[in-house]
Amino acid sequence: MNHVGTVSTQTTRPNLNKNNKKSLWVRIWQHRLFYLFMLPGIVWFFIFSYIPMYGLTVAFKDFNFVGGITGSPWAGLKYFKEFFQFYQSKEIIRNTLTISLMKLVIGFPMPIIFALLLNEVKALKFKKVVQTISYLPHFISWVVVVTILQRMLTPYGGPVNEFISSLGFDKIQFLGSLSYFYQVIILSDIWKTVGFGAIIYLAAISGVDQQLYESAKMDGANRFKQMWHITLPSIRPVMVIMFLLACGNIMTVGYEQLLLLNTPATASIGTVLDVYVIQSGLEQGRISYGTAVGLFQGVIGVILIIVANSISKKVNETSLW
Repeated sequence: MNHVGTVSTQTTRPNLNKNNKKSLWVRIWQHRLFYLFMLPGIVWFFIFSYIPMYGLTVAFKDFNFVGGITGSPWAGLKYFKEFFQFYQSKEIIRNTLTISLMKLVIGFPMPIIFALLLNEVKALKFKKVVQTISYLPHFISWVVVVTILQRMLTPYGGPVNEFISSLGFDKIQFLGSLSYFYQVIILSDIWKTVGFGAIIYLAAISGVDQQLYESAKMDGANRFKQMWHITLPSIRPVMVIMFLLACGNIMTVGYEQLLLLNTPATASIGTVLDVYVIQSGLEQGRISYGTAVGLFQGVIGVILIIVANSISKKVNETSLW
């Protein structure tokens, strides 16, 4: 009897596996149009994100243009050690973490707050106008944004300093002062990203069940209590996902903004890893060294997002995977 039972289970398991495989391919065929729409994105990521990973081997080689990537001799961890022995490496890492954490703490809640406030606006036309104006800066290049800031904040005829001077105060060197550098960086980043970031949260808010609001009204909840007890808990999974993605970018503060706004007067707090990689790799021609610093930056980002995802998965059961 035991022999028969064993045979029966062994004969049924392959059938189950075949059925599972068959059902998988059947489901793929049934939804083939959706997979077809995914194909361009998959091809794009493969060409521009995965194939270039081969170039990371440059970080472990003494790269020269004659031998290329394959013909350059191996150098091991030489350039990683060189970066950590560099006298300004700790300062550069500290600057990167300081600006990133400031953007995360101050800048991350801004799209959520803006989306919540915009959702409370009942005048549809006014709401659309405000939303359109708010996300237009996202499409403006940092070159244009920095040029506008320079024209607005310059002490030599800039409207901001002219207004300060008219009040009887001394003109302020905003872009060349250590006291105002962080404020300019954070506020300009919020101005550029808050509207576009709010689109995601507005989409999540639009999916909240309206019956919950009606029930809350019947219980006597005002608009603020509805927002606090219904809207925010409903969009919490989206907020967690966006926060996890933001954690993965802690080591990248955006090289365009810092490269253009940083000056010799603010270099002590404005030189970050993104800018240092560009300066050492492209301006100085140290390709292997710049690649090593960039690889270190990327590895730390991956570790941070894995740790943050694991913590989030245990705490509130929301995660990226």
